[in-house]
Amino acid sequence: MLFGGSLIKNASEVFITSQFGDSVSIKMNTLKLNAVVKSQLQNTAQQVFYRDELYYWTISKNDSTLAHAFLDNVLGKSMPITFLVLLNTKGEIISSEVIKYREAYGGEVGNKNWLSQFIQFSDTSDYSVGKNIDGISGATISVNSLSRGIRKIALLYPLVKDELK
Repeated sequence: MLFGGSLIKNASEVFITSQFGDSVSIKMNTLKLNAVVKSQLQNTAQQVFYRDELYYWTISKNDSTLAHAFLDNVLGKSMPITFLVLLNTKGEIISSEVIKYREAYGGEVGNKNWLSQFIQFSDTSDYSVGKNIDGISGATISVNSLSRGIRKIALLYPLVKDELK
């Protein structure tokens, strides 16, 4: 597994469980990104995908899907930021989490209060930093990069939701 192996997977699953409790079932899968969809999303979000596939989890209870969680990377100043976005079945963001931050500065993007700005955002929301998303002094690159990354996942969801397991 890319993204730092089992530590990243475990941290992602701990976060998912913290959001839904122990009574849910979570199943990890891999989503192969269609080249046309990938290119379209990268142009719209103004950010590239690191790979041709994403790891995602289906969160369910009693055979009913509650949500999906997507793991992705964005580039900070010079290192990747690994993050997770949880979306309900309507494509609205339930929560997000910085799973691994590798830079010396700008880690404030992992702050729960800052990340809570994205709750209920979807593919049609305005992710403009300075307008709907607060900036963070000293973390400009991370703020812009993570905001675009979260938007990229929100834009992806309606295009792939029917193929998620």
